[in-house]
Amino acid sequence: MKKIKVMNEYVKFNIYEKLAFYTNVLDKLTGNPYFLAPYISLIEVRELLNGLEAAIIAAADGSRIAISVMRDKEALCDAAYRILASYVEHTANGNQTQILSSGFNASKQPVYKLKSIIDVFNGIHAGQVNVIAKAVLNAAIYYWQYRIHALDGLENDWIAGPMTTCAHFTLEGLVPGVMYDFRVATVSASGTTDFCPFVSFRVS
Repeated sequence: MKKIKVMNEYVKFNIYEKLAFYTNVLDKLTGNPYFLAPYISLIEVRELLNGLEAAIIAAADGSRIAISVMRDKEALCDAAYRILASYVEHTANGNQTQILSSGFNASKQPVYKLKSIIDVFNGIHAGQVNVIAKAVLNAAIYYWQYRIHALDGLENDWIAGPMTTCAHFTLEGLVPGVMYDFRVATVSASGTTDFCPFVSFRVS
């Protein structure tokens, strides 16, 4: 399981979004029982934010010097919040609830999608499909089955397809526009496997 961390997407915000985000984080950290000893004083951070807000207002007239000062103030706030983010991440130690309570965003656990054992593709003719399975070591025979996909919760009987010595076959005569299920089992010197989880595919 991947450890949940503090997201640092805020560094890409524009200066107005950043000010709002930084203010929210500071408000949520203030008095937060999970984070009682930050690496940088929250009073100091508040002063930095006040300075940034004032600099934003001063730069509204487009003065190059005022804009330069505003960017300097922004850089100081960015540095302070990198310190706060590091503190929150270290203290929370992967606890998503604690991270979110700080106002920072938390990373999500990756979702791993199990690759299907079977891939199905439309053939060159209407009602034709090519079915390909992941090759199984030492498999002597691939035993294929298919059926029309269940409608209204009523499952259809499986139809025996061909028995092949390779991990693919072409099936013809299916009804275009209809969803079918496909599955395969293999036979080897070790015996016959169970059928794999079926894959559904709409035939063209």
